[in-house]
Amino acid sequence: MHGDEAPPAFRPPPLACDAHFHVFGPAERYPYASTEPLRYAPPVADLPDYMKLARHLGIERFVFVQPSAYGRDNACMLDAMKQVGKARCRGIVDIDEDAPDAMLAELHAIGVRGVRINYSPVKPHVPGFAATMLPRIRQLESRCVELGWHLDFLGPGWLTEELLPTLASLRCPFSVAHMGMFLAKEGPAQPGFVRLLEIVRGGAVQGYVKFTGTYRMATPPAFADALPMARAVIAAAPERIIWGSDYPHLSFADQVGSVQLFNLLADWAPDEATRRKILVDNPATLFGF
Repeated sequence: MHGDEAPPAFRPPPLACDAHFHVFGPAERYPYASTEPLRYAPPVADLPDYMKLARHLGIERFVFVQPSAYGRDNACMLDAMKQVGKARCRGIVDIDEDAPDAMLAELHAIGVRGVRINYSPVKPHVPGFAATMLPRIRQLESRCVELGWHLDFLGPGWLTEELLPTLASLRCPFSVAHMGMFLAKEGPAQPGFVRLLEIVRGGAVQGYVKFTGTYRMATPPAFADALPMARAVIAAAPERIIWGSDYPHLSFADQVGSVQLFNLLADWAPDEATRRKILVDNPATLFGF
């Protein structure tokens, strides 16, 4: 990936975790989903490629996230998790709401600890769309409560905002990728972002904001407008933040580098104690390391 030859700006503490990344295997072995058009051209990004990056950054724990290109066929990710081993990795899958209990038990034994609810970050605004998601969310919520899992949300900012009352009412933990996809150019005072931080800071449910996919919500090339957004999250709820590389950056791979994105955390959280929370303590709590 572009820029990965550069040294990281800081050395993370021992047991630092990349809490959001993807792996892709050969298409002949792991076919892509055919139910809907692919949102991006899947790259070559297998486990050895990722682990090379992880060693360069000093990452020792890993949370695989099911990419949309595979739909609900989690085989590629699960095979990679088995290679790494449960002691060092966890996973977030995409599954049917009525998946058999035996399958969920098998996934749990491998290290799965969450279910992804994933819509394109550039999905056009459809007023009231969040209401159509509720049956799936509530069914998966019940399964997650039983298993000790969480729900992981990705969608455009308008959808995150529509989902805020639902997030506040969940009985299982949740995470929201890419800072909720609230656009950084609109600043940390935008109402949806403010409300998200209120829920994460003071809600009865355990909610987490992911420092991931900065290039999707901030302005290139330096992503400077992400700084006040990140600092607002840190000020509100430092115990409710996790970081992820979002490797391999998919359609943005020719525009950003993994080290560049990692180095943003040095500016957002200049003190080591806060970085330890984000990289070690918080993911250990959420994922059960």
